[in-house]
Amino acid sequence: MKTRIHAIAGAIGFLTILTFWTSTIISEVFGSYATIALVKQAVLYGMVLLIPALMITGVSGVSLGAKRKDAKTRAKKRRMPLIAANGLLILVPSAVFLASKANAETFDNWFYGVQVLELVAGATNLALMGLNIRDGLMMTGRINRKKKRTS
Repeated sequence: MKTRIHAIAGAIGFLTILTFWTSTIISEVFGSYATIALVKQAVLYGMVLLIPALMITGVSGVSLGAKRKDAKTRAKKRRMPLIAANGLLILVPSAVFLASKANAETFDNWFYGVQVLELVAGATNLALMGLNIRDGLMMTGRINRKKKRTS
Protein backbone atom coordinates (compact mmCIF):
# COMPACT_ATOMS: atom_id res chain seq x y z
CA MET A 1 0.00 0.00 0.00
CA LYS A 2 2.82 2.41 0.90
CA THR A 3 4.48 1.72 -2.46
CA ARG A 4 1.26 2.56 -4.29
CA ILE A 5 0.79 5.81 -2.34
CA HIS A 6 4.41 6.74 -3.07
CA ALA A 7 3.98 6.04 -6.78
CA ILE A 8 0.70 7.94 -7.09
CA ALA A 9 1.97 10.98 -5.17
CA GLY A 10 5.21 10.97 -7.18
CA ALA A 11 3.31 10.76 -10.46
CA ILE A 12 1.02 13.63 -9.40
CA GLY A 13 4.06 15.73 -8.48
CA PHE A 14 5.89 14.96 -11.72
CA LEU A 15 2.84 15.57 -13.92
CA THR A 16 1.98 18.79 -12.08
CA ILE A 17 5.47 20.20 -12.64
CA LEU A 18 5.37 19.04 -16.26
CA THR A 19 2.02 20.81 -16.69
CA PHE A 20 3.40 24.02 -15.14
CA TRP A 21 6.48 23.84 -17.37
CA THR A 22 4.69 23.17 -20.65
CA SER A 23 1.93 25.70 -19.90
CA THR A 24 4.59 28.32 -19.25
CA ILE A 25 6.41 27.58 -22.53
CA ILE A 26 3.19 27.57 -24.55
CA SER A 27 1.88 30.79 -22.97
CA GLU A 28 5.22 32.57 -23.42
CA VAL A 29 5.56 31.55 -27.07
CA PHE A 30 1.95 31.78 -28.25
CA GLY A 31 0.01 33.69 -25.60
CA SER A 32 -0.78 37.27 -24.81
CA TYR A 33 0.33 39.02 -21.62
CA ALA A 34 -3.11 38.20 -20.20
CA THR A 35 -2.58 34.51 -20.96
CA ILE A 36 0.86 34.57 -19.35
CA ALA A 37 -0.60 36.23 -16.25
CA LEU A 38 -3.36 33.60 -16.10
CA VAL A 39 -0.80 30.76 -16.35
CA LYS A 40 1.41 32.34 -13.65
CA GLN A 41 -1.60 32.62 -11.33
CA ALA A 42 -2.65 29.03 -12.11
CA VAL A 43 0.87 27.80 -11.28
CA LEU A 44 0.65 29.56 -7.93
CA TYR A 45 -2.75 27.98 -7.21
CA GLY A 46 -1.42 24.62 -8.39
CA MET A 47 1.03 24.63 -5.50
CA VAL A 48 -1.93 23.52 -3.37
CA LEU A 49 -1.76 20.18 -5.23
CA LEU A 50 1.99 20.03 -5.84
CA ILE A 51 3.38 20.67 -2.37
CA PRO A 52 1.32 17.99 -0.56
CA ALA A 53 2.03 15.49 -3.37
CA LEU A 54 5.77 16.05 -3.06
CA MET A 55 5.62 15.91 0.74
CA ILE A 56 3.77 12.58 0.59
CA THR A 57 6.28 11.31 -1.97
CA GLY A 58 9.21 12.32 0.22
CA VAL A 59 7.82 10.92 3.47
CA SER A 60 6.72 7.65 1.89
CA GLY A 61 10.05 7.36 0.03
CA VAL A 62 12.03 7.80 3.25
CA SER A 63 9.87 5.15 4.89
CA LEU A 64 10.18 2.71 1.98
CA GLY A 65 13.93 3.16 1.68
CA ALA A 66 14.78 3.25 5.37
CA LYS A 67 16.34 -0.22 5.47
CA ARG A 68 17.48 -0.46 1.86
CA LYS A 69 21.16 -0.06 0.97
CA ASP A 70 21.16 -0.89 -2.76
CA ALA A 71 22.58 1.45 -5.41
CA LYS A 72 19.21 2.57 -6.79
CA THR A 73 17.95 3.53 -3.33
CA ARG A 74 21.17 5.41 -2.60
CA ALA A 75 20.83 7.27 -5.92
CA LYS A 76 17.23 8.23 -5.15
CA LYS A 77 18.26 9.40 -1.68
CA ARG A 78 21.02 11.57 -3.19
CA ARG A 79 18.64 13.17 -5.68
CA MET A 80 15.83 13.97 -3.25
CA PRO A 81 17.59 16.79 -1.34
CA LEU A 82 18.45 18.42 -4.68
CA ILE A 83 14.83 18.18 -5.84
CA ALA A 84 13.55 19.59 -2.53
CA ALA A 85 16.09 22.42 -2.37
CA ASN A 86 15.45 23.34 -5.99
CA GLY A 87 11.72 23.46 -5.30
CA LEU A 88 11.88 25.36 -2.02
CA LEU A 89 14.67 27.79 -2.88
CA ILE A 90 14.03 28.45 -6.57
CA LEU A 91 10.68 27.19 -7.89
CA VAL A 92 8.28 28.33 -5.15
CA PRO A 93 9.79 31.83 -4.76
CA SER A 94 9.95 32.16 -8.56
CA ALA A 95 6.27 31.23 -8.89
CA VAL A 96 5.28 33.86 -6.32
CA PHE A 97 7.50 36.52 -7.92
CA LEU A 98 6.34 35.77 -11.47
CA ALA A 99 2.65 35.73 -10.53
CA SER A 100 3.07 39.06 -8.77
CA LYS A 101 4.91 40.64 -11.71
CA ALA A 102 2.44 39.21 -14.25
CA ASN A 103 -0.60 40.40 -12.27
CA ALA A 104 0.97 43.89 -12.21
CA GLU A 105 1.57 43.56 -15.97
CA THR A 106 5.28 44.16 -15.41
CA PHE A 107 6.95 42.04 -18.05
CA ASP A 108 10.43 43.46 -17.68
CA ASN A 109 13.97 42.05 -17.65
CA TRP A 110 13.51 40.82 -14.07
CA PHE A 111 10.38 38.92 -15.06
CA TYR A 112 12.08 37.20 -18.00
CA GLY A 113 15.29 36.55 -16.08
CA VAL A 114 13.40 34.80 -13.29
CA GLN A 115 11.25 33.05 -15.91
CA VAL A 116 14.36 31.53 -17.49
CA LEU A 117 15.65 30.51 -14.04
CA GLU A 118 12.29 28.89 -13.26
CA LEU A 119 12.23 26.98 -16.55
CA VAL A 120 15.78 25.68 -16.02
CA ALA A 121 15.05 24.71 -12.40
CA GLY A 122 11.77 23.05 -13.45
CA ALA A 123 13.50 21.07 -16.21
CA THR A 124 16.18 20.04 -13.72
CA ASN A 125 13.56 18.78 -11.27
CA LEU A 126 11.72 16.95 -14.03
CA ALA A 127 14.96 15.23 -15.06
CA LEU A 128 15.85 14.27 -11.47
CA MET A 129 12.31 13.11 -10.73
CA GLY A 130 12.27 11.16 -13.99
CA LEU A 131 15.43 9.34 -12.89
CA ASN A 132 13.79 8.57 -9.55
CA ILE A 133 10.68 7.25 -11.29
CA ARG A 134 12.81 5.09 -13.58
CA ASP A 135 14.80 3.72 -10.63
CA GLY A 136 11.62 3.11 -8.64
CA LEU A 137 10.09 1.18 -11.54
CA MET A 138 13.25 -0.89 -11.83
CA MET A 139 13.32 -1.53 -8.06
CA THR A 140 9.74 -2.81 -8.14
CA GLY A 141 10.38 -4.92 -11.23
CA ARG A 142 7.94 -2.99 -13.41
CA ILE A 143 10.71 -2.34 -15.93
CA ASN A 144 13.85 -4.32 -16.57
CA ARG A 145 16.91 -2.49 -17.89
CA LYS A 146 19.15 -5.52 -18.26
CA LYS A 147 19.85 -6.25 -21.89
CA LYS A 148 19.56 -9.85 -22.95
CA ARG A 149 22.51 -11.38 -24.71
CA THR A 150 21.88 -12.81 -28.11
CA SER A 151 24.34 -15.40 -29.28
